[in-house]
Amino acid sequence: MKFIIDNWYLILIAAASGVMLLLPALRGASGGSLSAAAAVHLINREKAVVIDVCEPEEFAAGHVNGAKNLPLSQLEDKLPTTVKNKQLPVVLVCASGARAVRAEATAKKLGYEKAQALAGGMKAWRDAGLPVEKA
Repeated sequence: MKFIIDNWYLILIAAASGVMLLLPALRGASGGSLSAAAAVHLINREKAVVIDVCEPEEFAAGHVNGAKNLPLSQLEDKLPTTVKNKQLPVVLVCASGARAVRAEATAKKLGYEKAQALAGGMKAWRDAGLPVEKA
């Protein structure tokens, strides 16, 4: 007990460090759980539909080859008409991955159980050296 009283600040630092290490895992790390390589696998093998939830200006600057642009604000209204088959995997992409995570929640609410957000967004896609299309 004397050790705890004498070294309370060390225990506080250790606890704070532990919380900071666990925080990214609890929040979903870099936005999404799907790696760029796994996304390519879904696109090539399972005919996944790629939906870019960026604004049109961002989409025009660069997007995944074959992606369809549905801004996050329009996703709930337009996703059912864009992707009619709810059994197909849906890969959701944005610039950094944060909007894609919100889009994933919306898609799952609409019944797209195989919807997944690309971790790291277009930045991770480019970093992996994968092809980018410009409109």
